[in-house]
Amino acid sequence: MALIKSISGIRGTIGGRPGEGLSPLDVVKFTAAYGTWLSRNTENRKVVIGRDGRISGEMVKNLVVSTLNGLGIDVVDLGLSTTPTVEVAVKMENAAGGIILTASHNPKEWNALKLLNSEGEFISGEDGAQLLEIAASEDFNFADVNKLGTYTQDDSYLQKHIDLILNYPLVDVEAIRKRNFKVVVDAVNSTGAIFVPALLKALGVEQVEVLFGEVTGKFSHNPEPLPENLVALSNEVNKSKADLGIAVDPDVDRLCFVCEDGSMFGEEYTLVAVSDYVLSKRKGNTVSNLSSTRALKDVTLKHGGTYTPSAVGEVNVVRKMKETNAVIGGEGNGGIIVPDLHYGRDALIGIGLFLSHLAHSGKGIKALRNSYPDYFISKNKIELDKGVDVKTIFEKIKNKYKNQPINTEDGLKIEFETDWVHLRTSNTEPIIRIYAESQNETTADNIAKRIMQDIKEFMH
Repeated sequence: MALIKSISGIRGTIGGRPGEGLSPLDVVKFTAAYGTWLSRNTENRKVVIGRDGRISGEMVKNLVVSTLNGLGIDVVDLGLSTTPTVEVAVKMENAAGGIILTASHNPKEWNALKLLNSEGEFISGEDGAQLLEIAASEDFNFADVNKLGTYTQDDSYLQKHIDLILNYPLVDVEAIRKRNFKVVVDAVNSTGAIFVPALLKALGVEQVEVLFGEVTGKFSHNPEPLPENLVALSNEVNKSKADLGIAVDPDVDRLCFVCEDGSMFGEEYTLVAVSDYVLSKRKGNTVSNLSSTRALKDVTLKHGGTYTPSAVGEVNVVRKMKETNAVIGGEGNGGIIVPDLHYGRDALIGIGLFLSHLAHSGKGIKALRNSYPDYFISKNKIELDKGVDVKTIFEKIKNKYKNQPINTEDGLKIEFETDWVHLRTSNTEPIIRIYAESQNETTADNIAKRIMQDIKEFMH
């Protein structure tokens, strides 16, 4: 059993004892804390909610709705939805905030409350800390019987979100329709099965095949869109001679593609390709997190823009995008953020922009991928001995590589000529993650191994 209270939301496994998993009592407590925090900061009494396809979704939703109503808050329920759709709806509804019931790419036993502010963006670290304090002290004040909140269902946001994408100036529906793409979608038994085919149809893609298209929440494979989990999609693209494959995670904020030969386009390259297209139409700056590929920096410089790295986490990417006035940004895990649509990772606008880019390029998807520099990221982790002081280890490593450019905004990132290595501790387990990137796979692995050796030495 696990319950992870972080500033961006509350995640846990369903079942078990209160405080040890995401039990009904925990759902009520943290929803009440969120509602109380909102009530202290605004007169606005409206909250938008939506959920992914998880088995526990309906149960968690009923608890959330009743708790918010009990605080005197009106709930607009989008039902089965996506994270970006709820974000868009918060703004369109002029709501005080929103809650998305999804554990994102976590397996089916997990669920979570992802918490939004009135901008439809994830709440900040400071807000999250206040909320956790309210939860810890259970400082709630429920409404009397004449002031209970109302409950409304609204299923219009699938179409509203699609319309936003169709009307986005850089999405070229005509060019996409002309290419007559044949597409296979891996919807992993969640809400991508509803939203992605509807979007593709609106974009003029007639030939769409959906794998795992029943919204059961019984994910047919590990729901994180990584190569090892996308074997069925790969095989189907190949077998059905499709132009490309599309995979999303259960709440549709991460996006990755499969090439026509069944090979991976690479989730790191979703943002690279979309940014290349956006920057070719609109000069400007880009942002991605410190663990994302250097290829984005290359593409940005090619178009005359400035690339800025941010700390890991969507909230940090968004903050840096606002500071640098970025025209496009996101995370290397296939998260695309298009600021003039909304500040949140959105696989649906990602699909619209990527297909526009592919259509304009006149190439197949594999040829498009080959037009970008090749980088390989080696992802590793090392378990920490009990009582190890990570700060001291990081200081010693920093000292050892003091002649290299170093960034300490989020853990420790060391740059070499065309390579880098990024070390950061996990918020959820006693490990250090070590990501290294190079234009050569073996070099990336070797850099990671060398740093892991350093860590082991400094641990003892």
